Amino acid sequence: MIKELRAFIMRGNVLDLAIAVIIGVAFGAIIKSLVDDIIMPPIGMLLGNVDFADLFIVLKEGTTPGPYASLTAAKDAAAVTLRYGVFINTVINFIIIALALFVVIKAANRATQKAPPPPAAPTTKECPQCAMQIPIKATRCGHCTSTVPA
Repeated sequence: MIKELRAFIMRGNVLDLAIAVIIGVAFGAIIKSLVDDIIMPPIGMLLGNVDFADLFIVLKEGTTPGPYASLTAAKDAAAVTLRYGVFINTVINFIIIALALFVVIKAANRATQKAPPPPAAPTTKECPQCAMQIPIKATRCGHCTSTVPA
């Protein structure tokens, strides 16, 4: 049983998948940092110093009554919240990851795309007398029996 498991794990597809998952997790962390630390602060500043991570709606107040200044304060008070700002950040993360994957896959497809084969050499020519197709090596037309220049 262990030998079978080892043989399964050592197959190329399983190793490729494992490497892809590890790279995907690392790539996701980079994109999350890009969105949270680079993209969202200027957008929040343009919209009036809004931190999207702190956008929430209180569904049920916690042990201390609201209003709560931040999501952390609402969590500390054990309030039930609808965190739509975190959802906005997650959607932006997804869009950026999808765009990056699209660019990478498009570049990989372009790099692995084979050039179209050259057109095949013609095997027939037209008889100048009767306009019928005849073999390219023919010296006499099989249809009208006229002599064809080579």
